[in-house]
Amino acid sequence: MFTGIVQAVGRIANVATQGDGLRIAIDAGVHEIADVAVGDSVCVSGCCLTVVAIHGATLEFDVSAETLRCTTGLDGTGDVNLEPALRLGDRLGGHLTSGHVDGVGTVTRFAAIAGDAHGSWFLEIDAPAELARFIAPKGSIAVDGVSLTVNAVAGARFAVNLIPHTLNVTTLQRLTPGAAVNLEIDIVARYVARLAEFPA
Repeated sequence: MFTGIVQAVGRIANVATQGDGLRIAIDAGVHEIADVAVGDSVCVSGCCLTVVAIHGATLEFDVSAETLRCTTGLDGTGDVNLEPALRLGDRLGGHLTSGHVDGVGTVTRFAAIAGDAHGSWFLEIDAPAELARFIAPKGSIAVDGVSLTVNAVAGARFAVNLIPHTLNVTTLQRLTPGAAVNLEIDIVARYVARLAEFPA
């Protein structure tokens, strides 16, 4: 389990074909990886992956064909958000996430909010239609592994505000209209919807 509070921005430095999937090497670039071990789970831009090798500050992960099919941003070099798995007793600063990407959304608008003295930005995303019913105003959603609060919803399109801190410590600052992002809906919404499918 994770909380959507990014601990570091790493960089996929190498991608190699392995069977029908890939092995990716991520330069974590931080000293905090000292307590990460082979076999540990790490959330990589919203996707839970298992550490298979460690070389200094570089973590290696195997990415299956199925994971590649339902995610974005793991098949080439580039910056990624990193969060180690939650420990029992850790603070829940964001919301509980599993690192299981539900779908890939498309950024439709990303711009500074005019007149906002704090420097916040407006981010609007089109989610896959099948996820629309799980996204609600003031609910939670993870975008590339970042826990965010939904501010508005119109059909399958939703909007969030990003404060400067979030922009500074995640890859979201690099988004542009048309960019693809990994989405994970709120776990609670998922189970409420499932329960509603069955009569009492």
